[in-house]
Amino acid sequence: MLLYRLMQASRRWKLEPIAMIFNKLNAVFCQCIIGRGAQFGHGFVLIHSQGVIINGNVRGGKNVSIEHQVTIGAEKNESPVLGNNIFIGAGAKILGQVQLHDHCKVGANAVVVKDVPLGCTAVGIPAKNLEPNQAIESDDNDLSENGIDRNSIGWWAAAGKDSQETKESNAHLST
Repeated sequence: MLLYRLMQASRRWKLEPIAMIFNKLNAVFCQCIIGRGAQFGHGFVLIHSQGVIINGNVRGGKNVSIEHQVTIGAEKNESPVLGNNIFIGAGAKILGQVQLHDHCKVGANAVVVKDVPLGCTAVGIPAKNLEPNQAIESDDNDLSENGIDRNSIGWWAAAGKDSQETKESNAHLST
């Protein structure tokens, strides 16, 4: 983040050669590529920088958090625009002229090629938008139809659907 902010400051002072040096240092030492023209507001965080690639025409708001192996890229010279309070999961790809509105989340390995409305979560390949809180309120039948045992997945407890059975099955993990 420090190298990215130094690169941006160098650009504001019209010191392009120094901005390029910070950009290359970021690529070598942090293993991420952030285009020199990419703009993000305060609170921009690379949770894990390895493998992150961001096109130089991308615009992002405040409090954008990005996991590792994320690509935010242009398609036909059109780049994504990210709103405020955005979370992008590991391995996600956001491509082309799409907009992620405020308070959105992009699931791990999702491929986003269409806009994500306010407060929604985009998951899948290609990404589909889930309404706010829809991801948390999954039906047990939907999970079992897909061969998923809800007691074996750790996110169930975080989603507020924890049962005594789940607590017991996960008890061995804490020892």
